[in-house]
Amino acid sequence: MIMNIAKHIVRAPHLQLNPVWLALTTILAFPVLTLHAEEHSHTLDLDNVPITGNPLGVGSDDMVVPVSVLGGRELSLRREGTLGETLNGIPGVTATQFGPNASRPIIRGLDGERVRIMQNGVGILDAGSLSFDHAVAIDPLIIEQVDVVRGPAALLYGGSAVGGVVNAIDHRIPKESLNGMTGRGEARFGGPDNARNGAAVVDVGNGTFAIHADVYSRETSNLDIPGYAVSKRKSLADGEPRDSKGKGKLNNSSALSNGGALGAAWTFDTGYLGVSYSSLNNNYGVVNEDDVRIDMEQQRWELAGEVRELRGPIQKLKLRMAHTDYQHVELEGGEVGTTFKNRGMEGSLEATHIPWANVNGVVGYQFQNTRFQALGEEAFVPSVVTQTQALYVYEELPIDRHKITFGGRVGETSVASSADAVFTQAFNNRFNPNSFALGGLYTIDDAWSATANLSHNERAPSYFELYANGEHVATGQFEVGNANLDKEVSNGIEAQLKWKANGHSITLGAYATRFQNFIGLLNTGETDPGTGLAIANFTAVPAMFKGLELEGKFALNDEWTLKMRGDYVHAKDTRNNEYLPRISPLRLGGGLDYRLGNWNARMDVLHAFKQNDVAENELKTDGYTNLSALLAYKLPVKYHVELFAKANNLLNDEIREHASFLKDISPAGSRSILIGARADF
Repeated sequence: MIMNIAKHIVRAPHLQLNPVWLALTTILAFPVLTLHAEEHSHTLDLDNVPITGNPLGVGSDDMVVPVSVLGGRELSLRREGTLGETLNGIPGVTATQFGPNASRPIIRGLDGERVRIMQNGVGILDAGSLSFDHAVAIDPLIIEQVDVVRGPAALLYGGSAVGGVVNAIDHRIPKESLNGMTGRGEARFGGPDNARNGAAVVDVGNGTFAIHADVYSRETSNLDIPGYAVSKRKSLADGEPRDSKGKGKLNNSSALSNGGALGAAWTFDTGYLGVSYSSLNNNYGVVNEDDVRIDMEQQRWELAGEVRELRGPIQKLKLRMAHTDYQHVELEGGEVGTTFKNRGMEGSLEATHIPWANVNGVVGYQFQNTRFQALGEEAFVPSVVTQTQALYVYEELPIDRHKITFGGRVGETSVASSADAVFTQAFNNRFNPNSFALGGLYTIDDAWSATANLSHNERAPSYFELYANGEHVATGQFEVGNANLDKEVSNGIEAQLKWKANGHSITLGAYATRFQNFIGLLNTGETDPGTGLAIANFTAVPAMFKGLELEGKFALNDEWTLKMRGDYVHAKDTRNNEYLPRISPLRLGGGLDYRLGNWNARMDVLHAFKQNDVAENELKTDGYTNLSALLAYKLPVKYHVELFAKANNLLNDEIREHASFLKDISPAGSRSILIGARADF
């Protein structure tokens, strides 16, 4: 069976899996897999302690930085078609939502290069931050856990992490000893895009060596929407017909993607060493252009290892590396228009030292070397080589039941562009970004605690902020970079008050981040004579971001649980006292969870208020209420098999996310029901 899966994965670049076949195979094979697993009493026990917010591996209750963790059943039931939509609704997290197929997470109003997206602790080297129509090269179907670290104290994981970090964990390199077989399967059908999705994951080991294999397929049709794609505001503002992008269905929003991976590891009492290969293919429509599709391919090799219980000043060493070969072509009427390539390597070596004067911590070295190319008629950035390296340190000093933390990062970045027929001048920019954070946890009593963080963050400008010069159809602008941009510098403060007792919990947080020179894409009010597009410059302005976040859970009794959440971001260009664009409005939400025997039912509501605080030349956005429900039933069998049905947007509201570039031509899906099955052993 493993060899058959391997054959499919090796052919992954040309894989055309039928999701119905995959789903049926998974469900039908489950009894055979469980019978085999029954012969081996040892199964893989995966630890869901967040690894991203703290390199020392402490639990979320002891974290100084705000961290949200999705894993296991909760992640399975929450999965959406993109990483951004899967995480949308977590306090402080929204999504770019460039149609249903391309959506990146936005954290506290910050997106693009300010949110570091990683896979197993190593950055993904796609082209997602360059343009909002470029999908993130991670499919939520196959990941096992997602850690979201909010705020600039996540600086250990990259100099660009001023907004936060999203780390998708897939366990493709087994890290724990496994004697026997574990796995999971999942299939789902329906929803507003008529999804036909399936995934299967298997891990096999003999106690010393472990092998991982996974395969998935996703197919969707054009998205059902409640009414017209074009909003009334846009139609009144520029005269665009409301049915120009669709009525009842969103034009050119279908997708077909598939992929898989093979991984293997040698596990021993004090560590592991492993390698994995994965392939991803994604073909999807770009909703702002009826005849344009993106055809994406990625191959990724990962190497990871860890050695614990070392003698001497170093207790543990951890190595993580990944080589990525990414490419996508933009097909216009079936013909290749522009090709984007990104190839490179990133890695880190981290050492945990023995306690020094009761101080625990790690020191590490991180590097990245990438070559980006844009080839074709709509290449608005030149070919660029980016090299970064940094040293970082994280230290904790426990004082009774309290804790003080310190993190620091010093690095250097070089960004060098090449001259060609279009970009006639070559540039070479060098930066030395340095970042620091000081935090503390104060335990008030057994139920109450408080945390605080002070941070200084420096970010090197990205290649497109420096060198862009051309028509960018995705944003409808002629974008112009500035090769003279300096480091983006910000200082932040945040605090949280936490209460947890008797199955209840509540967390209230507040933050403020002041940028000396926030690099934004700002409309100049001028028009490019050649293309007729509005000219937008990457410009550095002073800015202030501040906000509130709330999350709570209350166990009403053994069956009922009440949940609530909320967030608010206020962001302004302080030089001109003007609001910054695409900032999500106040959102408040809550839900009820009911469990009785094998049954689980949920009802959830999220209300986003009207966004009136808009930037110049930006349209206001109406509020919405998204009412959703879930019904799940665990089959009365020895192993875990669960059937579920999800209903979304039950009020059939017109949902437009203000944070989206396409909010006025691409609403979220209409009222829908999705059914699925999941099994694990």
